[in-house]
Order: sequence, then C-alpha cells, then structure tokens
Amino acid sequence: MAATLVLASSSPYRKALLARLGLPFVAVSPDTDETPLPGEPGQSLAERLAVCKAGALSEDYPEQLIIGSDQVAVLDKGIIGKPGDPDTALEQLRRQSGQTVRFYTSVAVLDSANGRYQLATDKTLVTFRTLSDDEIRRYLAREAPYDCAGSFKMEGLGIALFRQIESLDPTALMGLPLIALARLLREFGVSAI
Repeated sequence: MAATLVLASSSPYRKALLARLGLPFVAVSPDTDETPLPGEPGQSLAERLAVCKAGALSEDYPEQLIIGSDQVAVLDKGIIGKPGDPDTALEQLRRQSGQTVRFYTSVAVLDSANGRYQLATDKTLVTFRTLSDDEIRRYLAREAPYDCAGSFKMEGLGIALFRQIESLDPTALMGLPLIALARLLREFGVSAI
C-alpha cells in the first residue's frame, strides 16, 4: 500500500493543483520561516524552502510522503514576494511591465520514514507586456492577486498581462510543478495512473 501523501502547504492553489493527480492527500501548513538568507539567490531560496517545508512536518507525519513546494520570483537579481496589498501590487506590476521575470518553482518529496528526499526545480520565464497604470489598476480590481508572488494569477486573468511564457511545465507558474512532482512520486513508488 502506498504511503499517505501530505502537502506541506496552506495554499489553495497548491491544493487544487495536487488534486488534479487524483491521489488522496491531506494539506497541513508547515509554519516555515520564508525569510531569504543574506545574498541567497532565488533558485537556492525556492529549493531550500521546499525541503524545509516538507521536513517541518516529518515529526507529526512519521510514515508518509511529504510534499513541500515554494516559488520565488526574481527580477534583476531582486526577489519579488507576495504583495499583500494593492499599493505593493501596483508597484510590482509597474516594475515588471515590459520585463522578463524568472520564476523558480521547487518541489521536494520527503519520505519521513527514512529521511530520503528528492527535489526538482522548474524555471519559468515570464515576459510581461508593457502595461499602463490603467490596465494594472483594472486588473488588480478584478483579480486581487495579493497573495501571489509577482502580483498576478496566471490561471486567471493574469495571463492577459504577458507577452510570452517559457516553461517546461505549465503548472509550475501556478505554484506546484505537476510534471516534476509526478516524476518524483513515481521514484517513491506512487503513480497517479
């Protein structure tokens, strides 16, 4: 019998993505400090946090496969976080207008019974159209993406902000790279099909 899956996340976006695989799971917030280390590059931060989130639940779930994931957006070597409010979202989208932003989305699968884990990272390049302040304000009023890195929801109207997306996995930009996750789960003997 396959181990029970635990998603180390309170994100409704990650829950919805994992549900696509049709595997039973529980979602639990890992309560992890997401502060970058001094000088930590975006990809390293995403990978460290994915592993830390999975590990944070290992004592409470000692016989399960635990999935941790994190996404970090980078523009000009600076990390773009979740805006949290309309003013910050407006400024983020102004900065991203006409620019290419790198999104690193990492996923770790930890076997809490033995401490073995596998890690994968997707790099997605998002090139924004040149956006007017009116377009940005209308977008924010319609979608309120204040809990999303980069101030947009790709699975919603946010797609209209882009000129192009380059990625190996279309679900990565939504917060959980399902192609990579399905591969990692197969390495632990769990298949969605």
